[in-house]
Amino acid sequence: MAKAKPHLIFAYGTLKRGFPNHGLMEDLKTKDDAVFMDTCFTENPYPLVIGPHGIPYLINLPGSSQRVKGEVYAVSDEAVIRLDEFEGVRNGYYERIPVVVVTEGGEKVEAEGYLGHRSFGEKLWKMKGEIGLMEYGENDAKEYVRKEDRPGCKNSILDFVIP
Repeated sequence: MAKAKPHLIFAYGTLKRGFPNHGLMEDLKTKDDAVFMDTCFTENPYPLVIGPHGIPYLINLPGSSQRVKGEVYAVSDEAVIRLDEFEGVRNGYYERIPVVVVTEGGEKVEAEGYLGHRSFGEKLWKMKGEIGLMEYGENDAKEYVRKEDRPGCKNSILDFVIP
């Protein structure tokens, strides 16, 4: 029997198809915990920047920068638990926040996205010169360093933007 998928998740970075952490989404799909729905853009502009270790961060400053391209997945409650853990929600790396997206077919959908935590998001945006991307792309992904490959002391965004 198919699992209920009551959540819509907006993936804009390494979880997208063809990117470094998409294996997690594939695993969730295999377990019937996720289904790809559509490619989309945020309805409102948001800053998308690349932080330390090539990690993409969508910053919760709606109206700043430009509309961001990503993907929408329908996911189960179990998938949200795994995604929250992966994104470091409990550690203050990301917050899962409602984001309205527009599908390629023009449908407005309320999803949730993992946005850079408020404790550093605006500061990171300023550090990046308030210049954001429209899309996390292949060249950006080349700079991404997996958690297990990051050097010892500076593994967290908090080490870089919070004194």
